[in-house]
Amino acid sequence: MKRLWRGAALAGWGVALLAMPALAEGGESSPADSPTGWIFRWINFAIVLGLIVWAFSKAAPYFRRHAEEITEKIAEGTRAREAAEAKSREAQAKLGELDKEVAAMRAAAKKDMEAEIVRLKAQTKEEAATVEETTNAEIEAAERAARMELKAIAADMAIARAEAMLRERMTPQTDAALLKTYVAELERSVN
Repeated sequence: MKRLWRGAALAGWGVALLAMPALAEGGESSPADSPTGWIFRWINFAIVLGLIVWAFSKAAPYFRRHAEEITEKIAEGTRAREAAEAKSREAQAKLGELDKEVAAMRAAAKKDMEAEIVRLKAQTKEEAATVEETTNAEIEAAERAARMELKAIAADMAIARAEAMLRERMTPQTDAALLKTYVAELERSVN
């Protein structure tokens, strides 16, 4: 700030020195061309120059701060652009790998599907064999039960037939003879 005032003072002295020859001239042409007119012109110039210097001195910190902010924003924008470019490269690399990953996933899915089909076929065969064995066992059990039932029916029929035949052949004389034989055997077994 002091430099600015020194510069303004020097400029003022320079204006005064330059105005001296104008003050020394004589002649009455117009009041603006008179030495007093020239002095006022130089004073006006010095005031305007001083105001301009003062305005720039007051505005300089604002412009510096604004320039620094712009520089920071440019640097921040550059960093953001670099980060975005890095992310873009990363995304491009991932997209390039994505096709490979999709192909690998498809191959793995196909392999898994084929393995699952083989497993299901084997499981179906096992279940069919189990069902067949169970069915055969049930059929054999049903056959055995039917045979036993058939034998029981045949035995019942044979007993009924034998009973019917015995009734036909049993007469009171046969009955008495059988009773005598039975009693005789009992007597012998007691003795």
